[in-house]
Amino acid sequence: MLGFGPPVVAYAVAVVIAAGFVRGYSGFGFSLLAITALSLAMPPAAILPAVFMLEIAASSHLLPGIWRDIHWRSIGWLVLGCFVATPLGVYLLASVPEAPMKVALGLFVLASAILLARGFALKRMPGNAATFATGAAAGLLNGSFGIAGPPVVLFFFSTPAGAAIGRASIIAFFIATDALGLLFLWQGGLVTEASFWRFGVFLAPMLLGVWLGNRGFIHADPAVFRRWTLRVLMLMAVLTGAQGLMALAAA
Repeated sequence: MLGFGPPVVAYAVAVVIAAGFVRGYSGFGFSLLAITALSLAMPPAAILPAVFMLEIAASSHLLPGIWRDIHWRSIGWLVLGCFVATPLGVYLLASVPEAPMKVALGLFVLASAILLARGFALKRMPGNAATFATGAAAGLLNGSFGIAGPPVVLFFFSTPAGAAIGRASIIAFFIATDALGLLFLWQGGLVTEASFWRFGVFLAPMLLGVWLGNRGFIHADPAVFRRWTLRVLMLMAVLTGAQGLMALAAA
């Protein structure tokens, strides 16, 4: 019913726990880590619906506590841009061969991790047009890769909005875009019975990882944890891109 053998499922469970840990610690990163790692063993189209469901489950219970900190003007333009561009991303997912998709995913994740590591920063909040463009980039990636996070994380944590507002806004954005991406995937015929089975199997491991991440936040040095998370992202990006290049060379 899951569509994969026991070794792949065991690997996926371990990935989901690790990605959940990062999500529980930092408030973001689950989709980026999970999809980058899972795409080494599974086609992106097979895992995106379940990852969207898991993200919604991980974020929804946080909404009441962060409601007052959300930067609603930015969220409005970001979600609008995401809404416009997500269908194109879903089309690419359904029509583009897997190998070039993996190369593109690896390159994007690597570039995002490098920007985050170099401390990209802005002096003021971007205007409506730039915010809409950021949302459109997130929507394109959300529909094709299921990782809308990096453009929006860069957006909020590179502006003077503040950590609390940035974290709250990112969580709210994820809830909206994951629900939107799931709707477009369903319309594209990519949400199947197996998607719900995968969600059910991976829900408990994800919640375990989130719980461990929340506990780890109390004892860990955020700067050290952030550096190691970015290094893991870079490694997974290189592995995913290399896998896609090898498939293209063999074709």
